[in-house]
Amino acid sequence: MSDTQAPIGPNDAIKVTKIETFVLKNSWVFVKISTDAGITGWGEMLKDDAKACAAGALEVADYLVGKDPRPVTHHWQAIHRGAFYRGGPIKTAISSGIDMALWDIAGKCYGVPVYKLLGGPTRDRVRVYGTVSEETGVNAMKVGPSSSRKAFKYAESPMFVEEVAERFKALRDKHGSGVDIGVDFHGAVQPTTAILLMKALEPFHPWFYEEVVQALNVDVMAELAQKTHIPLATGERIFTKWGFREILEKRAATILQPDVCYAGGITELKIIAGMAEAYYTPMAPHNPQGPCSLAASLQVAGFIPNFLAQERGDNEYMEILAKPLPPVTEGHRPLPTEPGLGITIDEDKLMDQVGEPHPYGPSFDPDDGSVVDW
Repeated sequence: MSDTQAPIGPNDAIKVTKIETFVLKNSWVFVKISTDAGITGWGEMLKDDAKACAAGALEVADYLVGKDPRPVTHHWQAIHRGAFYRGGPIKTAISSGIDMALWDIAGKCYGVPVYKLLGGPTRDRVRVYGTVSEETGVNAMKVGPSSSRKAFKYAESPMFVEEVAERFKALRDKHGSGVDIGVDFHGAVQPTTAILLMKALEPFHPWFYEEVVQALNVDVMAELAQKTHIPLATGERIFTKWGFREILEKRAATILQPDVCYAGGITELKIIAGMAEAYYTPMAPHNPQGPCSLAASLQVAGFIPNFLAQERGDNEYMEILAKPLPPVTEGHRPLPTEPGLGITIDEDKLMDQVGEPHPYGPSFDPDDGSVVDW
């Protein structure tokens, strides 16, 4: 049976036969799970530590091969709790990619999109942000605290802060109040500078401040959150329900941005969204990766009630997909209607992209050579 044939029945037997991984030259990492029914599932993992994620996913075959892929939550628990050391970015990324691929298989088995298996739809279309365009109707974007250079000093000068504010004001004047503009500090700004920039930008009504500091010290983020009326957003470097618990309890952010390739997959984002709903906190999933990442995030948007917007939801990924996603119109992308994640990977196109991933490395202060965040 192929992915395009009729779905199998709930009592029909199906078993996982193989797990494969693919590392692309741009550092995207894909996992493919095959079954004896001819149905395959695709997922993505963290692009940082790409080779480690790819190798780790192959080790899951010792547990998963020979098993029915459809009890996805059971498999998430077994993979997570079967390890002595739990959590961490690489282990959770491995679980995320496997989880995504299993949901893709489950949806294809039953002939429905994943969001329908999980109680959706909660909406008909998904607001996206990325490149503001009259053609697509996208009216939301995100920028860094822009100046002649990045903000990496422990305490930036008044001239630097003024330049950032002037540039953001010019962007606001260009787009007007009808465009939402978030500011991504990228966890690279020190608290002493972050508070100066937050106050300087407030008059121009940012949509949110993202990763104003690294999420390693939640108390510092919570302290900064109390000093501004602009919503704080974070989540791309936080994983599992346990990581987001402290963020919510301390009100360190009022917008959560978990990454489906890193935070625990579709299974875990469902739980994180439920926790967030109890705090009246919306979800705006992080997405710097490829088509599985976007497709899985769209599935999440289709079954959670507290959804805000999807990052880079206007990407088309034609270099990987066999056919395009439903197009973005009026700033929204329609929910996928095809089974599973709702996309088809073109394996020939994928293999053309496979290769040595580009390296990540440190950044340095040009004035004294010290290491800075990037």
